[in-house]
Amino acid sequence: MKIEVLPEQKGYVTLLMQRGESLKASLIEEVFSTSNWFNRLREYFPEREMKSKEHFEILFQEQAMYQLMEGPDYIVVYFEQQDYIFIDYILVSGTNRGKGVGSIVLNELKSKGKAIILEVEPICMDDPDSEKRVRFYERHNFEKMDIGYERIHNVTSELNKMDIYCWSQSPVSEKWVLDRMKEIYTEVHAYKVKEIYGRNPQPVSEVLWLKGSIEKLAQ
Repeated sequence: MKIEVLPEQKGYVTLLMQRGESLKASLIEEVFSTSNWFNRLREYFPEREMKSKEHFEILFQEQAMYQLMEGPDYIVVYFEQQDYIFIDYILVSGTNRGKGVGSIVLNELKSKGKAIILEVEPICMDDPDSEKRVRFYERHNFEKMDIGYERIHNVTSELNKMDIYCWSQSPVSEKWVLDRMKEIYTEVHAYKVKEIYGRNPQPVSEVLWLKGSIEKLAQ
């Protein structure tokens, strides 16, 4: 796991790494709890979109490419693979929105040269920020995929419908994005769900499909 932390924490982490000491689970938890990243996410995102703290910690400890990038005015939680990056959560503090912070963060991820996939809440009249989020990603050349995505929350049992957006330097097909989203669902959203929440995860075929495809019509 890679940890990018607040400036005041970097000296501590760097010193440990210079000593050759490993960042074990207890230390990872200490660094994260110091930064208050979980509470900041929970205050902004609706419960139906949040993972439990235990789920986050297991992902950080066991999925090496599930990572946290954090600064005083932003938080990004993402899952990085060889050919893509999935942004699980991105948050820019309210007072810093509209100042280019989100663009800087996205450009930093784009500089890795990989496709970027993310889930975006559809525009909703009850949530003025929903349209702002969609327009923000469109300005950064993210394209909405014709992919259906409906997931039942592991705690609230609410049905959460999201749109899938993708940015890539070279063209990718919707089938390519769908295949990566299936991997993301299995390795991130549904990872150890039975152990953490005491319920079986939904089959991936119920969660993701190409709209209008035979796969969906058969369900």
